[in-house]
Amino acid sequence: MLATPSKTVFTEGVAETCSEEASETLVTPGKPVPDFSLPSTGGTTFKLAGARGAPLVLYFYPKDNTPGCTQQGSDFRDHHAGFVKAKCAVYGVSRDSLKSHEGFKAKMKFPFELLSDEDEQVCKLFDVIKLKNMYGRKVRGIVRSTFVVDEKGVLAREWRGVKVPGHVQEVLSFVKAL
Repeated sequence: MLATPSKTVFTEGVAETCSEEASETLVTPGKPVPDFSLPSTGGTTFKLAGARGAPLVLYFYPKDNTPGCTQQGSDFRDHHAGFVKAKCAVYGVSRDSLKSHEGFKAKMKFPFELLSDEDEQVCKLFDVIKLKNMYGRKVRGIVRSTFVVDEKGVLAREWRGVKVPGHVQEVLSFVKAL
């Protein structure tokens, strides 16, 4: 679960409204990311505090087994050796259940863990839940976004509204330069 920050930025109204306008987030480049924990594939619990000491990538995606999300995960899989060489862990995050994640991970042979944020606490922390247009209808969903957290737990870089082609290579280049 999300550690309670000293000042809560998200109020009930903001979280429920999901305004398309930029809202204040709890994560800001150059600042420490508040600690959180999420259920992870492999029967473990991911804890941000436990991941300190090496950089990590958190990539948020809308839904398991959809074309764009499958391609994005496959790109991280195909470049995984480069992230390992750079001593950087990769984690995918969505609102899907652990059961869904386990099936998706196995089917796609992902060498990294997927984190389940069914209650959207970490999605809210990173401000990735927005109103989106889907077939002419407004729906709440995750806007594809990637974050690099450095070895000290500081947000080093963010990409929001990610387009899949070429994105993973850009993230890997950034991580190699850390």
